[in-house]
Amino acid sequence: FKFSTYATWWIRQAISRAIADQARTIRIPVHMVETINRQGRIQRKLQQDLGREPTFEEIALEMDFLEEEDINKVRRAMTTGIPMESDVERRLERAAQKVQRIKRLSQEPISLNTPVGTEENSSLGDFIEDDSMPAPEGVASRRLLQEHMTEILDGLSERERKVLVMRFGLEDGITRTLEDVGREFNVTRERVRQIEAKALRKLRHPLRSRKLRDYLG
Repeated sequence: FKFSTYATWWIRQAISRAIADQARTIRIPVHMVETINRQGRIQRKLQQDLGREPTFEEIALEMDFLEEEDINKVRRAMTTGIPMESDVERRLERAAQKVQRIKRLSQEPISLNTPVGTEENSSLGDFIEDDSMPAPEGVASRRLLQEHMTEILDGLSERERKVLVMRFGLEDGITRTLEDVGREFNVTRERVRQIEAKALRKLRHPLRSRKLRDYLG
């Protein structure tokens, strides 16, 4: 299939419906179990190496939440005492918050760590029906999906982000036409189409799109 079709589908389905809590069935991505387990192993190893409880920032540096360039800059700042660049510091803080959220998830009384089948980490691939109150697993999945989507859209320019938000109704569920968006930005519909296409090309990057693929059944 063409990526543009795929991107349109997962933006509309995974974001508009899951974040707006319109979907009745929520899939928990199996990779989150692996992430929780991996973070636990990293935390225990750092605790042994450091002789103390590691900080969320220290754990984040060992996870795949930061680009290699950012990791090097953070380590250099820690070694030399030179202040980090504000954008690097902001990304580190966001990564540390993610570590904290994952740790909190692992401590919640839900079946995130319950193995299914013979493979130790082949768990939580089941769908959970939500007829009245949202299940804890569904709440966790939607929260993680929204966080991932926010991170992905942060990689776009402000105009690109707003164009996608309006075109696909990411905030209010109402999709806008090219003409609608063009009037908002005072540009032609063709210019809106170009901005949208450029934004979707950026979202095609594997490091961005792979974060959402596991949410799609």
